[in-house]
Amino acid sequence: MDKETFHPNSYLSGIKNIKRGLRTRTFVLNILEKGPFDAGTIGKKAGMHYGVVMHHLWLLETEGIVQRKSSKPIVWGLTGKGQKRLINSS
Repeated sequence: MDKETFHPNSYLSGIKNIKRGLRTRTFVLNILEKGPFDAGTIGKKAGMHYGVVMHHLWLLETEGIVQRKSSKPIVWGLTGKGQKRLINSS
């Protein structure tokens, strides 16, 4: 049985971390690791609705994981706060 892996920063302290939310935040964080994007672009790349992406961006912003880099449209980027990914060097 394969165990699903989530981005280390997808686990949030103030909410119940269910699989669906962890999976969605993992998609969002993986996209933001490639650079700052607006919510519409993140939604298209992840195959999610704009409202879902915004909900999770607000949750991540509350935890200090993402921040608004610009406005009109709001561009989101990672802050560098939180756990770092472990990279297998083999």
